[in-house]
Amino acid sequence: MLRSGHLKQWTRIVSYHMPHLSLPEVTGLATWSFGMVMTGSSSVTKISEFISRLNQEKSNTVRQRLKEWYQNADSKKGKKRSELDVTKCFVPLLKWILSMWKSEEKQLTLAMDATNIRQNFTVLSLHVLYQGCGIPVAWKIVKGTEKGSWKPHWRNLFQSLFDAIPSDWRVIVLADRGLYADWLFNDICALNWHPFLRINQQGTFQIKGEKEWRFLDTVVPQKDMSWSGIVTCFKTNPLDCTLLARWESNYKEPWLIITDLKPEQADILWYGLRIGIESSYRDIKSDGWQWHKTRLTDPKRAERLWLAIAVATLWTVTVGGSPVGVGFDPTKLVNPEGDINQQPPENSTSQLPANHVEKKATTAKKTSRHISCFLQGLLTIIADLLNGKAISLNGLFPEPRVLLNPATVNSS
Repeated sequence: MLRSGHLKQWTRIVSYHMPHLSLPEVTGLATWSFGMVMTGSSSVTKISEFISRLNQEKSNTVRQRLKEWYQNADSKKGKKRSELDVTKCFVPLLKWILSMWKSEEKQLTLAMDATNIRQNFTVLSLHVLYQGCGIPVAWKIVKGTEKGSWKPHWRNLFQSLFDAIPSDWRVIVLADRGLYADWLFNDICALNWHPFLRINQQGTFQIKGEKEWRFLDTVVPQKDMSWSGIVTCFKTNPLDCTLLARWESNYKEPWLIITDLKPEQADILWYGLRIGIESSYRDIKSDGWQWHKTRLTDPKRAERLWLAIAVATLWTVTVGGSPVGVGFDPTKLVNPEGDINQQPPENSTSQLPANHVEKKATTAKKTSRHISCFLQGLLTIIADLLNGKAISLNGLFPEPRVLLNPATVNSS
């Protein structure tokens, strides 16, 4: 029985967006995610102690209920044993995000990456990028020592989200060079989404209409250079694509990005948004839910706990996000491989053309966020509940994508 009015309200919200879940499943998900936000932890011990005081129950009773929520069917008692199928929650989770998407631009940026928890787990995950943060929407957890290809796992994750995104939306998928594969590029295109994959400098490319094969490390041979063009990459396993290149003066090496978009449709600055998935891992671990301390050893149980982590993250990021004009500035390059403790950069219009709308705007001066929207949301939720306010998810306000100044790009 839920005694707390706030926990009851949160359960109703979760139930509305996860209508396929049974009552015990939705109650468990709401309790787990609410407890995470209140305790800043994904520890079953901490959350059960907190919820027991909130509901005036015995802590062991709450603990057993929370553990049963993520257990496999063969670990439960009774004849009507069942287990939560996390994969059926991916579409409702993404639809929940899109239902709050406050933007006239029908476009979504996803990032894919893998993270390890010691030798216990490897988590393959897809995140919606938003204001310098990331919200997990699909994931697969495997044993850290498990051998085998990740290819079928990634394919299943992409397929699991396809029905959630309207066909008239433009979806950009970012991935670091460690994940590049020609099948990945083609699979993303097959979904009518757009790959935006970083590649290594090793290898060759051929500019469309030319016969000469050039080395990739000659695209931008020195700093403060940019280039884009339609090419065939890799002589051995050729791939027809657009190649984007840029070498910032403060970077050790350039970015080389391949995409199916035409050069005039794409902006290499978008790759800087990938910092959001690094920030998301930090939120899931040290800054937020302390998941790196988990004692779970079963991947299936861990996948269910990640559902609660995703819902808790969605809540905090939604509350902490600001309307357009405040906070993270996508026009400023951010190194997605740099210090993951880096805060979102201060706003700057210095890289924009003189006639850009941002420079013409007469609206109020932008203010910079000094902490991430995740941490801002976490603090706001706790303060609001202490002040007796109802739980409110006003919406997600994505920053518009901004194009490079054409004068800075050499396009073929």
